Amino acid sequence: MDVGCFSSCGLRCELHSNQERCHRDCMACCNRCNCVPPGQYGNKEICGSCYTDMKTQAGRPMCP
Repeated sequence: MDVGCFSSCGLRCELHSNQERCHRDCMACCNRCNCVPPGQYGNKEICGSCYTDMKTQAGRPMCP
């Protein structure tokens, strides 16, 4: 587990209504894309298409 991802995702998901799911998805995105956007919402474009284009099996955006 990447310590940088863990702390960045903790901040990213701090206000999310489902923190466990948010943190799980954020960690997967961070590990694959090596990036977590700053702040608790938005700014996804900073991490590029890897982060913005990842989808769930249902076709929804995966990365918080």
